Amino acid sequence: MLPILYQDDRFVAIDKRAGLLVHRSPISQDQVFAVQTLRDQIGRRVYPVHRLDRATSGVLLFALDKEAATAVMAQFETRTVEKCYLAVARGWVGDGAIIDHALTDDAGSGIARQAQTRYECVARIELPFAVDRYQSSRYSLVRVQPLTGRRQQIRKHFKHISHHLIGDTTHGNGRHNRFFRAHFGISRLLLMSRRLVFHHPYRDARVAIEAQPGDDFATLMALPWTPAIPVSSI
Repeated sequence: MLPILYQDDRFVAIDKRAGLLVHRSPISQDQVFAVQTLRDQIGRRVYPVHRLDRATSGVLLFALDKEAATAVMAQFETRTVEKCYLAVARGWVGDGAIIDHALTDDAGSGIARQAQTRYECVARIELPFAVDRYQSSRYSLVRVQPLTGRRQQIRKHFKHISHHLIGDTTHGNGRHNRFFRAHFGISRLLLMSRRLVFHHPYRDARVAIEAQPGDDFATLMALPWTPAIPVSSI
């Protein structure tokens, strides 16, 4: 069963687990997908209006008919949907900034497209383990808002500023990924869609949907982090 975070007569949102594909892909042999699982669970067709990488967990919104899908997809295209992610990054990330760095697509065209990601450091921690060349290792809990919607944008942007996301096996740092697997038992990408806000086109209302950090994030958040902003805002 997929955890349902929100549902009305036009939309439904789930808390997608890490490792679950949104829909079938010709490059994957997976047999379980969010679209088909949710369709069977609620007994009606669903239409994804945005995407989350397989490795990313959290809020995933679907429409229940084509008209509703078109209406909300237009909001994503005009960047009026508020998307907030929570992530753990290597090193001590700055207090906050916008990463403005064009990204090439994954189709091999070599064409770079504008991409912007806003981030804010929530908390920092230094652990007494020599993972890299230093005697201790530093990490940051960050809140992230992608201002554009490029594929794997957050992961690529944090690699660009040399603060790779923990658990990212494509753009991350293998030494730190292995440390988290061995020390905390966490092998997933530490990136989750924490909050999504959109304008309901049929109720003229703002809808805010939130997912709670799962057990893996909760394990880490129990560590003695030094807050950079009020914890209540996480």
